Amino acid sequence: MKPTGEFIHVPDPEHPGWHTWQINDDARFNAHALGKMLLRQEGERSARLRLLDVTAHHSNLMGSVHGGVTLALIDVALFATIFAILGADAAGAVTLDLHNQFLGTGQIGRPLDVISEVMKETRRFVFLRGTVEQGDHLVANFNGTLRKPSVR
Repeated sequence: MKPTGEFIHVPDPEHPGWHTWQINDDARFNAHALGKMLLRQEGERSARLRLLDVTAHHSNLMGSVHGGVTLALIDVALFATIFAILGADAAGAVTLDLHNQFLGTGQIGRPLDVISEVMKETRRFVFLRGTVEQGDHLVANFNGTLRKPSVR
């Protein structure tokens, strides 16, 4: 995985086998709304993004993970996956669509993982699919399309 100027992506000493996935600017959405995330490649075409500390900050009125948090984490995972798997410019890509199905409830106090797989890459687009999990518990599944950045 190559370094990038927009993200802090270095081995995490507290979590062997994982790398950080943080935006350099703490005032931006990812850092402010989500918090500490870790990334690792899993196989040739897949990556796992983990929201490490799932707290009351991420909850809805029922005390579960808010659906908006889950969707935001999926969106971030799409970008992290194209970076990890394709070495693509994640900062310049754009989400074109994201289709999601909630299958279960995310729980506060447990890491939330998004496992994303690159299904197809063309000159301009990347098609992905995946799941959101907490341990053996399936929270959601999804598919999405990213448009690669325009040549600058």
